[in-house]
Amino acid sequence: MERYQGALLRLALVYARSREVAEEVVQDTWLGVLQGIERFERRSSFKTWLFRILVNRARTRGEREGRMVPFSALSGTALDPREPAVAPERFLGPDHPEWPSHWAVPPKSWSGSPEERLLARETLDLVGHAIAALPPAWREVITLRDVEGWTAEEVCNVLGISETYQRVLLHRARGRVRRALEHHFDAE
Repeated sequence: MERYQGALLRLALVYARSREVAEEVVQDTWLGVLQGIERFERRSSFKTWLFRILVNRARTRGEREGRMVPFSALSGTALDPREPAVAPERFLGPDHPEWPSHWAVPPKSWSGSPEERLLARETLDLVGHAIAALPPAWREVITLRDVEGWTAEEVCNVLGISETYQRVLLHRARGRVRRALEHHFDAE
């Protein structure tokens, strides 16, 4: 429990509107583990099995309470091909003689060392708010990959999605978080 409690709670918060509901989902997950441990067949890692239980319980709870947009409803807006992760005008054209399709306007330095900026509470809060504002499918993937440090394979197994779809969701989520950071630092 000590190893996974924090990560379970962070992922449950993706689905729940309050910390209390997320804590209940985590508690229900642990009850599910206790009730089903004898059926654990080791076809996946314990971690994958545990988080799959959490995702299933969190989705069920969210749908029951009407606090979650069904995953299928997100496909039209979350993967809108008209919204690029990075604005196309930031790249050189494919006909550029020396650097086709490379950055024309690369990401700006946010001054100071990266460590100073990342350790700043304001920046961490901004990242947290940007992630919280993402569509649920994007939030799931970026939380597991970038906050929890999971591999692509682990995320795909827990969420039951293809690696290609996981990459698209992660790319879009990172792009939106980056835009929020750029907007913040450009305003300074």
